[in-house]
Amino acid sequence: MIARMGAGPLRRLVVLRHAKSAWPAGVPDHERPLAPRGRRDAPAAGRALAEADCLPDLALCSTAVRARQTWELASAQWGTPPPVRRDTRLYAAEAADLLDVVREVSPEVETLLLIGHNPGLEDLVLELAGDGLDDALDEVRVKFPTSAIAVLAWYGTTWRTLTPGAALLTSMIVPRGKKKGGAKG
Repeated sequence: MIARMGAGPLRRLVVLRHAKSAWPAGVPDHERPLAPRGRRDAPAAGRALAEADCLPDLALCSTAVRARQTWELASAQWGTPPPVRRDTRLYAAEAADLLDVVREVSPEVETLLLIGHNPGLEDLVLELAGDGLDDALDEVRVKFPTSAIAVLAWYGTTWRTLTPGAALLTSMIVPRGKKKGGAKG
C-alpha cells in the first residue's frame, strides 16, 4: 500500500503503450494500424485493467491509428467506458510534453489513463516514479513493450501538482492475448 504523503485524494496515472502495430508499405507512421497480435493484446489490456480495478475516470489517447484502435479494443472490455479525449500532442511526445498534458486534467479525475507511444511513455514513468513495488521499476527500466501498463499512484489535490519522483509505481504488467488454438502470442 502507498504511504500517505501529500494532500488530496489518491490519484492514479495508468500509462498504456499502444498494442503491437503493423508496418504496411507506404503507410505514414501516424496511420499505422494494429498488427494481428496487437488486435489480440489490446482487449487483454482492457481485461487486465478491469481485473486490477484500474478503470479510469478519463482516458487521454494519442491520435495515431494504432493508439486509437488500442483504446477502442481495450475499453470495449468494460461495461461503460469513460470519456476519451484524443490529443494530437500525445503523438511522438517526450516525457515533459506528456506531463504538461496530464497536468491540464481536471481535479475531479482521480484515475487517468494515458495511451501513447515510446520512448515518451517509458521516460514519463521513470521520471515520475520515486519508487516502485516489487520489481516494477526494474522491469520498466529493462523494457516497456507494446501493450505494457504501468500504474503510478500519488496523493495530490490537482494533477498540476504531480512532480518528478512523486509517484509510486505500484505495478507494471504486459498483458498478451491468445492466438486461436490457445497458444500465447
